[in-house]
Amino acid sequence: METDNHLEEKGMFDRRHPWWPFVVILIFSSLVIVACGDLVGVVEERATAQSQTGAQETVDQATPTSKPTLTPTVEIRPTDTPALSPPTPTSLPTNTPSPTPEPAQAGEAGEDKDIVTLTSTPTLASQITEVMVEIPGGEFTLGNDNGEPNEGPAQQSFLDTFLMDAFEVNNADFAAFVEATGYVTFREREGSPQSWRTAFAEGKERHPVVFVTFDDAQAFCEWVGKRLPTEFEWEKAARGPDNFLYPWGNEYDSVAFNGKESGVRGTVVGGSYPANPYGLFDMAGNVREWVASPYVAYPNSTYQDKFYSETYRGIRGGGWFDEGEFVSATNRNSGDP
Repeated sequence: METDNHLEEKGMFDRRHPWWPFVVILIFSSLVIVACGDLVGVVEERATAQSQTGAQETVDQATPTSKPTLTPTVEIRPTDTPALSPPTPTSLPTNTPSPTPEPAQAGEAGEDKDIVTLTSTPTLASQITEVMVEIPGGEFTLGNDNGEPNEGPAQQSFLDTFLMDAFEVNNADFAAFVEATGYVTFREREGSPQSWRTAFAEGKERHPVVFVTFDDAQAFCEWVGKRLPTEFEWEKAARGPDNFLYPWGNEYDSVAFNGKESGVRGTVVGGSYPANPYGLFDMAGNVREWVASPYVAYPNSTYQDKFYSETYRGIRGGGWFDEGEFVSATNRNSGDP
C-alpha cells in the first residue's frame, strides 16, 4: 500500500489534503446525455446530458456481471426553484421505456428552469431516479487568469446544450448498481479497510458515495446508460449563466457549501445547501467529482504542470475538507484512475 506522501508525489489527489472524498458527475448521451460519477476516493455522481453529438470523450467499458438494456425516459417538469431535497425513487414498469421528445430550453438564472426527471434501469429490484437540469448551449468563460497557473488562460469556449444530474450520485443508487451487477470496487479488490461500504453507514442513503475510483465511476455510468461530463461541461455547469467564479457568485462565502469551515467534517445529504443558478447542488464542497477529461493543459496555455498526463483524470469541485479557492468553479485537480 502506497503512503499518502507517495500518492501526493504522483499527483493522485489534491496535494494539500488526504485522499478521501470525491464526487462523480453523470451525463447522458442522446441529446447527448452523459452520466457518471467520481469513483476514485470518496466520490459522488451526477449526471449530465448533452444535446449534441459532442462531449467527445468516450467512457471506458466496464464489464458488470449483468447489464440491463437502458432506454431512459425523460420527463420535464417546469418549476420556479429546484427542490432542496433529493428526489424520491419511483417504481418503473418492467417494459423498457422509450424516450420522450427533446426537452425545451432551460431558463436563465432567476427564471423558471426546466427540471428533468430521468428514470432508468428498468426490471431491477432497486430503481434509480435522477433529477436532471438542462444546461443551455452557448459561449462561456473557461478558466481563470487570477487563479492557479493550471487554470489559465481564461478564454471563451462553446458547448452545445446538455443535461446534468442535479444531485451527486448517492449511496443508495450505487448500492443498487452493485446489487444488480455484482460489481466489486477497486478498493474492495485490493482489500483496503476503507471502501464505499464502510462509509455507507445507516442513515447515509442520500449522502454521496465515496471511496470510488474513476474506473468504478465509469462502470456505474455505463450501467445507467450515462457518462461522466467533460471538464469543460463541468465548469460551464458550475459557473452558471453569468460565469461566476463560485457556484453562488464571485465572492467566497464559507457558509454556502459543506467545506472545512462548516465544521461538519464529513459528507452531508445531497442538496443540503442551496443550488447554483442552473439548479445544480453541491458543485462546491461535500465531495470532489471526477470528470471524463484527461488532466492536460488548456488550449493556448504555456504552463507545464508535472502532473499533466493523458492517463490522469480531472477532479473538480472540492470536498468537505476544502476552503477558499480550492472550491472555486475554476480550480483543477487530478487523480490516477
